Amino acid sequence: MDFQPTEEQGDLRAGVRDLLEGRYGREALRASVDGADAGAPVVDRALWRELGEAGFFALRLPESEGGVGLGLAEAVLVFEEAGRVLLPGPLVATHLAAGVVPGAAEGTAVVTACDLGAGLGGGLGGGLVAYAGEADAVLGAEGVPAGSPVRSADPLTPLHRVPSYADVSYGAEHRSVGALLTAALQVGSALRTVELAVRYAGEREQFGQPIGAFQAVKHLCARMLVRAEVARTAVYAAAVTSDDGEIAAAKLLADEAAVLGARDCLQVHGGMGFTWEADVHLHLKRAWVRAEQWRTAGEAEELLAAELLGSAAV
Repeated sequence: MDFQPTEEQGDLRAGVRDLLEGRYGREALRASVDGADAGAPVVDRALWRELGEAGFFALRLPESEGGVGLGLAEAVLVFEEAGRVLLPGPLVATHLAAGVVPGAAEGTAVVTACDLGAGLGGGLGGGLVAYAGEADAVLGAEGVPAGSPVRSADPLTPLHRVPSYADVSYGAEHRSVGALLTAALQVGSALRTVELAVRYAGEREQFGQPIGAFQAVKHLCARMLVRAEVARTAVYAAAVTSDDGEIAAAKLLADEAAVLGARDCLQVHGGMGFTWEADVHLHLKRAWVRAEQWRTAGEAEELLAAELLGSAAV
């Protein structure tokens, strides 16, 4: 069986990349960071509507319901591109809300979710919610309850602590799809940090030659690429099989690729990597937050352990 992306899927990826690079390139990213520091909204409503018009949120919604009618395989390609440019906003939650929350599919509504850490599954005694201050709805809840702002590691993922979400409950499908799409975002970021590291290694010179000629730097870049490609392969496979265990494994690998890849990218940049002007820290901070969304490493490991023990018992 050939698991390579089809020509149509390649065209879809290229179209989304062109859209995002045209509307959310590096200048737009840095403008978002500066705006967030000044207290401006993080979610660009005009861009959100453009994404809706392009079918980003309605990608998996049946055509009979006004959607594009594609599947998870196409969705992970699209979300990978969004992760590559660090597009902010509750992309996964709004995508999951298409066909459920009015305006979500069209991009006229911003929908967030209680998806951080142990905040899944109902019976919540309070927790952190991303973009609660800018959202029109919360997936699986009535309205958007008031909360108090909490300092976030990522300047483009504002957090609010809400007192209670006892009535919020997500089914197994939402949890799995949310985890897989978040993994795709992580893969996009991991692949982008590989590009940043390789480019800098080719430009920065020491002792009369590019630092990319040094074996230690080559090893860092090669390690980043291997982690990113292994994670991408796992995400693509999980999108095809929709197996919960494979999705858990994909999330584990993607989180590792994004976090460790950003750290290695920072090392390649040396002192420059620690500055605010470099984009490396933005990838690292976003990767930290995403690693806590929809399915944490601990939750994924527990699921995989249960599956392995179950198989062993049989």
